Amino acid sequence: MIISRKGKKRIQNFAVICFGVMSAFMLASCAGRPDPNQNVIITEETDARMVNLFSPMEKTEPNAENVARNAADTTIAMAEDKLGVTVAYRTYTAQDYQDKTYDDVSLDRARSNMDDLYLLNPDTIRTLGSEGVLMDLSGLDCVKNLRDVVKTANTVNGKLVAIPQEVVAYGLFINMDIFEEYNLELPETPEEFLECCRLLKENGIETPVGANRWWLETFVLAQAYAELYNGGNTEAEIAALNSGEASYSDYMRPGFEFLQEMIDCGYIDAEKAYVSEAIEGEGPDFLAGKTAIVMAYWGAANTETAYGNTDFEMQVIGFPSSRGQMPVIPMTGFAVGAEAEHAEDAMLTMDAILSDEALLAYAEINRVISSSKNVEVECAQALKPLNDKITEGVFVLGSNAGMKVEQWGNTCLIVRDLLNGATVDECMAAFDRLQEESLNK
Repeated sequence: MIISRKGKKRIQNFAVICFGVMSAFMLASCAGRPDPNQNVIITEETDARMVNLFSPMEKTEPNAENVARNAADTTIAMAEDKLGVTVAYRTYTAQDYQDKTYDDVSLDRARSNMDDLYLLNPDTIRTLGSEGVLMDLSGLDCVKNLRDVVKTANTVNGKLVAIPQEVVAYGLFINMDIFEEYNLELPETPEEFLECCRLLKENGIETPVGANRWWLETFVLAQAYAELYNGGNTEAEIAALNSGEASYSDYMRPGFEFLQEMIDCGYIDAEKAYVSEAIEGEGPDFLAGKTAIVMAYWGAANTETAYGNTDFEMQVIGFPSSRGQMPVIPMTGFAVGAEAEHAEDAMLTMDAILSDEALLAYAEINRVISSSKNVEVECAQALKPLNDKITEGVFVLGSNAGMKVEQWGNTCLIVRDLLNGATVDECMAAFDRLQEESLNK
């Protein structure tokens, strides 16, 4: 018996109705009792319209509900129904690729035209966009509804090369019970933040800030670019950085000196942070009240497996900066390969999953900031301080494809050098080298 992918999906749906846990033979029985000795071959319909999507699996625990994935799947299903296409998932898992990261594999696959659609991280978007490997998406109907911040962050050499389904914002997750116990005000500036840490440590919170090896760059980026993105001179300042007239290291130094002081004072555990995965490393201590502050992304406040169900009052605020609490927004995004095998259907699928109708469904499930300026949903109470800042237009872009030196990934790696014992001057020299390389290209 030959079953097409869509036929298989129909049988699986029927199987769910018939109790949900069935063997392959029982699934076949629901389709009309074929000869049990005949092999079942899964193939594609000869006239099927296929779109291949490469994305992370996004589920670290096999039985855990993944709201973000469910939301994305909902929009994919909407596109399939509307267009009559089938989106085939090709997912990344660490065990399949050994020591290769998701970014490494994404670069390889996109450069080799192995897929049609890709879900990409900021540094990968910048790299592939610069190489001309990604399609220009600016002609899609959905683009007219996008927030300006989305277009700014993902435009490379005048081309919009990626579009996310949500605006991912990072902030500080605060245990308000601890802050209220010690009469602490929520910090606005780096100096106020360090004072909070000092008082927490004096009152028995051994490590006030829980950290991991990925997200400490949020402190640096908030302090580095608070004025650049909120001072009214953004384009000119970025042009000066791209030309070499200004130095990235001058922007970055205050943030790295701030992190070094946190390490020296024991406000973060550098050794633990250097080897800890996000949330898995610092999450248990934060949930247990052993540390008062962690940094995480918006969706972690909605997710039961992260910080969506704490035993204490939690608030999510921006990172300390010269301009007060500052959200940091990096951009992931869906992209289409410039030489994709199914380019036309991939572009139609992009338009469908990024339509206001689909983005509303996505935002309602995921309770996130939509990439469409027309879509608004109520956020969790804990996120209101962060949401208010973003609504006011107060934030820093953690990734900006218009900058010649990629920000999010490079800053993360250089922060890890700091955690591993590099000096601030050595870290600044690394930024200078990156800038020199960008000027020589």
